[in-house]
Amino acid sequence: MLSFPFERHTLDNGLTVILAPDPAVPVVALNLWYGVGSRNERPGRTGFAHLFEHMMFQGSAHVPKNRHFELVEGAGGSLNATTWFDRTNYYETLPSHHLDLALWLESDRMGWLLPAMTGEKLENQRDVVLNERRERYDNQPYGDWDERLQRLVFPEDHPYHHTVIGSAEDIAAADLDDVAEFFRLYYAPNNAVLTLTGDLEPVRALERVREFFGEIPRGEEVPPVPGRLDPGERIGETVRETVRARVPLPRVYLASRVPPITTDDFYAADLATSVLSDGRASRLYGRLVRDRGVAKDVVSYAFPLATGRSFMISWITGYPESDPAELEEALTAELEGLADVTDAEVERALALAETRFLRQVAQLATRADLFSMYEQLLGDAGRLNSEMERLRAVTPERVRDFAERCLGADNRAVLTYLPHEEAR
Repeated sequence: MLSFPFERHTLDNGLTVILAPDPAVPVVALNLWYGVGSRNERPGRTGFAHLFEHMMFQGSAHVPKNRHFELVEGAGGSLNATTWFDRTNYYETLPSHHLDLALWLESDRMGWLLPAMTGEKLENQRDVVLNERRERYDNQPYGDWDERLQRLVFPEDHPYHHTVIGSAEDIAAADLDDVAEFFRLYYAPNNAVLTLTGDLEPVRALERVREFFGEIPRGEEVPPVPGRLDPGERIGETVRETVRARVPLPRVYLASRVPPITTDDFYAADLATSVLSDGRASRLYGRLVRDRGVAKDVVSYAFPLATGRSFMISWITGYPESDPAELEEALTAELEGLADVTDAEVERALALAETRFLRQVAQLATRADLFSMYEQLLGDAGRLNSEMERLRAVTPERVRDFAERCLGADNRAVLTYLPHEEAR
C-alpha cells in the first residue's frame, strides 16, 4: 500500500484544500480542480466549460492578459489547464519559494475574473475554440470519432451525449451574459479542490491558502448535473454508423457502456483493455497485427468517467484493401474472447498497470492531480494510497465476468470510417 501523507482542510467559504508534503525536491505542484465539465452543460450551451479553460487565461482584475503565463514561466515554472467530462483543472509546478505567486494567480481568477471579462476577450477566445474544433474535429482524419460514438453510446438526455469541445453553433452563440452566469455558478470555492504537493510545510501552506483564497465568497449551490444520469448498464442492441470521409484507411471503432470509475467494477474494465492492447504482447497486437496481419494498428481503453456510466473504446485500422466487415469481425472476436482470459494475461496486465501508476505518482504534478481527482469525484483524496489494492483485487474471474456482461452484441456501438474511394 502506498503511503503519501496528506491533510484535508475546508475553508469557511467551502474550498477543499489537500496538502501533501514531499520535501524530496525544492518544488511545489499546485492543482486546482473545479467540479465542472461538459457534463454540467445544458442543451444549447455546450462547450462552455472548455471555453472557460481559455477565458481563465485572459486576465483577471489584478493580472493582465497573458501575464499568468509570463509570471509562472519567468519564475522557472510550468503551467496549463485541461477540460474533461467531469471536471476542469488548472495547474502549476514551480520552485517552492514561489508558492505565493501560484496561489495569488489562481485566487485572483477565481475571485476576480468577471471584472476583467470583456466582449472583445470573449470574441477572441470563441474564435480560438472554433478554430480548435475545426482543426481537431472537422478537418482531421477520424477527428470526429468521439462525437459520433458518444451519440451512439449515450442517449440524448445523458450528459456524456455531447463532446467536451461542444457544438460550433453553441460556441458561436455564447454571449457575455451567458459565460458570466456559467462562471458564477461553477467557478466558486465551494465547487473546487485545491491540492498542493511537494516542498511545503502544511501549517504555513494552509496559512498562505487562507490569505489568498479566504476572502473569496462562497458561491451559490451548484446545480445538479442535468439529464438522466444513469442510462442503464447496456445500450440494448448493436447500433451502427458508417462514415465516408477523407481518411487514409478503413477503421472500425467498437464502444460499450462500462461501469464508472466510482465503482470497483471499473478496474476490471481497465485491466481488460490492458489485456487487449497494452504492448506488443497484448491480444490485439499479437493476434491481429503480428500474427494475422489484418490490422495496421489497434487500440483499446476505458474512459475514467464518474457520471452514471463510462464507456470503453476499441478500434482497428486496416489496409487499403481491407474489408471493414472483416475488421469488425476480427475486433469483435477478440473482445468477446476476453471471456476466456487466462491468469497469465491478467497478471501481465496488472504488472503493467502497477508500473504505469507508480510512474505517474512519482511525478509531483500528476500526484497532485490524482489527489484532486479522488477528492472531487469520490470525496476521498486518500484513495490515492489504496489504488494499488483496487487494481490487485481484479481477478481473471472478474475480467471474464466483465466481458460477458458488457461486451456482448446487446451493448455495442459500431462506427466505421471508409475512405472516399470505398464509396465509389
